[in-house]
Amino acid sequence: MPAMREFLSRRGKFRPKGREDETGAPQIPDDLWTKCPSCGDIIYTKELERSGQVCPKCDHHFRLRARERIELLTDEDSFYEWDIALRGQDPLRFVDGGGSYAKKLEQTREKSGEDEALITGSATIAGHRCALAVADFGFLGASMGSVFGEKLVRAIERAADARVPIITMNASGGARMHEGLLSLMQMAKTVAALARLGDAGVPHVAVLTDPCYGGVTASYATVADIVMAEPGALIGFAGPRVIEQITKQKLPEGFQTAEFLLAHGMIDMIVPRAELRERLADILALYQLAETVSHGSIVGTREVGAGRD
Repeated sequence: MPAMREFLSRRGKFRPKGREDETGAPQIPDDLWTKCPSCGDIIYTKELERSGQVCPKCDHHFRLRARERIELLTDEDSFYEWDIALRGQDPLRFVDGGGSYAKKLEQTREKSGEDEALITGSATIAGHRCALAVADFGFLGASMGSVFGEKLVRAIERAADARVPIITMNASGGARMHEGLLSLMQMAKTVAALARLGDAGVPHVAVLTDPCYGGVTASYATVADIVMAEPGALIGFAGPRVIEQITKQKLPEGFQTAEFLLAHGMIDMIVPRAELRERLADILALYQLAETVSHGSIVGTREVGAGRD
């Protein structure tokens, strides 16, 4: 009887057995398409990569990892990384509901492929030498701990010695509270180093990307000669929800977006990602020209910093 029912049941046309039959599902790559969180458009991932991770429909700027930013901005093979041996420790032996800070550091290193939330080094942009400090939000939300601050200060000091501008690419959730007071001290430490850079007449250009919050925004990220931001970037100290809860007031529309901050004089300009490299190159070229006229020598001929210690 079961054999008769099977014989009479309707079947589709014959087709060769494919790989999808063996696995139970079509063999389609998981990362073939990407959904834009702003407009909801489905974007071919290769097209998104070609556009620098910017939605071609609504211009939404996706978040980038630090090394992706370095690759987009710098001349090919020009980036030389500094202080790769510096690794964060667990001075307070901090433990919370998610386990120990030491274990969290190791897990984050393995997952992110980085040793710390800040990558520093020297590079050229359109042939103009600069120092770079690029935050990686994929490493504990690019929170600023003691190693983060130390790497940044060393980069600032190298830039001052070589008289080349430093460009900081900033994205962060704030101070790394797993390190307590040691983390908060980095705010004063980095600002003091930038003050010495300013006294030497060497510029700091800050680029604020989404999101940029907490102690990073309240310290070195906004202590710059020129403050840029990517379109739509969220920038502030505390988040909007926290502010509304404390003040018991409804915040203005677009509060803490780059556009809102530009309208209220908190930043100097908004630069789309596709134009950022060219805009930074123009600034570096103007500084090099000014140094040439002032000192009668070309800037950037000295080596910026020491080896990859």
